[in-house]
Amino acid sequence: MITLPPDYTPSDDEEFMNPLQVEYFRQKLLRWRAELLKEADGTLASLSEGGIHESDISDRASVETDRAFELRTRDRARKLITKINMALQKIEDNVYGYCEETGDPIGLKRLEARPIATLSIDAQERHERMEKIHRDD
Repeated sequence: MITLPPDYTPSDDEEFMNPLQVEYFRQKLLRWRAELLKEADGTLASLSEGGIHESDISDRASVETDRAFELRTRDRARKLITKINMALQKIEDNVYGYCEETGDPIGLKRLEARPIATLSIDAQERHERMEKIHRDD
């Protein structure tokens, strides 16, 4: 078990995906997942409070719209939790931080911004170009 210094931030000056960097991203992913699960618990609690009690049809419609939006948000969070779990598995498998297509390092700035990234910026751009080409067909 590695203990991170309280002020640790990964740096390009150190070896890519050294034990400190791996632990930093592992903790970041675990915190993110815990936050999403806590929000989901709040949603479940509010949805299980019962039916809609508003007598005004406009108020009822507003509550229904809010609930539908919340359910879509929770579905996105569920998918995100799956990606976080996949990233945590990559950490366990010692392949986290490397592009699935090229095997090259994804890069600290990209991982900091999107810790669930699976492609390097170049590979992601190629993927998006190909997606756009095939979508236009």
